[in-house]
Amino acid sequence: MPLFKRKPFSLLEPPKDLDSKEKISGKSNLTFEEALVSEHHAVSKAQKLPTELMAPVLRMIQYSTLGLYELVEKIYASLQEAVFEGLELYAKQDGLEAACRILKILGSGTKMYEVGWLLRDKTIISTSVIKGEDLIHRRPPVSRNTLKIFIRDATSQNAPWVIHENLAKRYGIPIEPPNDMMFGEGLQKKGRKRREDGPMGDPQKKMKNDEEHINVQIKYPIDDLLVQPSADDHALLKRPPLATDFRVPKYSVGDLLMVWDFCLSFGRVLNLSPFSLVDLENAICHKESNALLVEIHTAIFHLLIKDEGDYFTILRTKKRKLKVTLVTWAEYLCDFLEMTKTEELTRNIATVRKGYYSLIDTDIKLKILRELVEEAITTSPVREKLIERVDQRQALAATKRESTRKAKDEQNSSIDGLQDDNESVDEQGKGKEEKDKNNISRSKTEGKRHGVQHLETEIEKLSIRSSPLGKDRHYNRYWFFRREGRLFVESADSKEWGYYSTKEELDVLMSSLNVKGIRERALKRQLDKLYSKISNALEKRSKEITHKLLLEEAVLRRSTRVRAQPRDNPSMSFLKYVNKWKDN
Repeated sequence: MPLFKRKPFSLLEPPKDLDSKEKISGKSNLTFEEALVSEHHAVSKAQKLPTELMAPVLRMIQYSTLGLYELVEKIYASLQEAVFEGLELYAKQDGLEAACRILKILGSGTKMYEVGWLLRDKTIISTSVIKGEDLIHRRPPVSRNTLKIFIRDATSQNAPWVIHENLAKRYGIPIEPPNDMMFGEGLQKKGRKRREDGPMGDPQKKMKNDEEHINVQIKYPIDDLLVQPSADDHALLKRPPLATDFRVPKYSVGDLLMVWDFCLSFGRVLNLSPFSLVDLENAICHKESNALLVEIHTAIFHLLIKDEGDYFTILRTKKRKLKVTLVTWAEYLCDFLEMTKTEELTRNIATVRKGYYSLIDTDIKLKILRELVEEAITTSPVREKLIERVDQRQALAATKRESTRKAKDEQNSSIDGLQDDNESVDEQGKGKEEKDKNNISRSKTEGKRHGVQHLETEIEKLSIRSSPLGKDRHYNRYWFFRREGRLFVESADSKEWGYYSTKEELDVLMSSLNVKGIRERALKRQLDKLYSKISNALEKRSKEITHKLLLEEAVLRRSTRVRAQPRDNPSMSFLKYVNKWKDN
């Protein structure tokens, strides 16, 4: 329960129709209910921007250096004469003005338009072709206020304006800033200080100033693509190369991580004991049936059956047994593939039914597992576990805050007592007694600090949902999983993956991040915060790899004397997997 003035405080239940994705309208001095109504109005107004206008309006916004009101006026004036399909306006019909809707734009020279004539209820009663000169523009299709709201909602920064990456991709808006802006030439002062020697000033100075650009003092951080490191910033120009030695295709690494993270996060719900990412990757690429993959599929099938959803209904229709075995699991996989109705997956049904699942392409295996995971995430047991973890995290966080407060209070009391003790004279041995009390107090305080650290560890263990640490200037996403000693990097289009695996690489990476950019500043802060955990995980994995290499060398030497079994090789450890949490 949250605290208010160090006392438990009960929150009001949020409205049932509250959308967590909605953004604040920016108005102040409103009650919660008034703010909610105001926000609904703001969102509804922003959504009135016609789809046909999205691309041209976003192009005018992207990297504009105008102020908000200037930009609104520019767009508003541009839309004053804009004509697009779906636009409703007025036109001359038999000498009179009538409401119409642009149905089609005809011709390329002299503009001709096919229009539908409208009744009051917006019903089209007839159509005809008219000239552009017959159109009557009374006002733009959107108001200035709607444009203002839209600009704020569509952008991530305003000096210059930069629209959100997803909007840019959706409507084909260039992400790279103009060349003149990248080199600072587009950021110029809007006015110059009037000189004391008259309105015209010194002609020679005026000519010199006209020839040279006077740049505005930039307030950092700004969009990363606008930051240009100087030639002296060698660290900022040097970024360590990524390792890409994955066995699965690079575009499938995201699916591999998703499946692995889900299985470990919800292992108890699935009754599936943990396994390493490397073991899963090797099992996926193995061209023979193996217990690890069979156990993963079987565990998810049992979860879907337990949930009694669509998959359960299909099995009941086909009169399947509700107990999946290591022998019959392929039949249940075929039923699931049929349920997906995805051609890329369903065309593998015959291969699976014949018993050749292991021969399916690696990327298809991962896509099948991804579909299974996405279906499993929607089940009641998983949702209940998520709710339980969230409640536990909130309770621990409240305990941590209270423990931190008490530790600070006791520390302050200890310091005050120590100061008083130093000022007093130890005439009758009382000084020693006071010092002992202070030492005990300090010991208790340190014990509470360790307690807070323990709570932080427990809170981290309860974390289920993984999210990237941040993005670099090129929108590459950085991922760290506490169970895997690598820092993964995902390209902006999710088609390329790589990783860093040593502390030295992590240090060089952090030195190369430019804190003048919005994204890299946020990423560096997150890496600074988690530096100890990430670096310790990287070093631990490096030691494990060294140990594994020594074992592989030992196996190789032994195989020259005695025929060693394939399972003795550490890289084949996934073949030894046993599901210790299996529900029999």
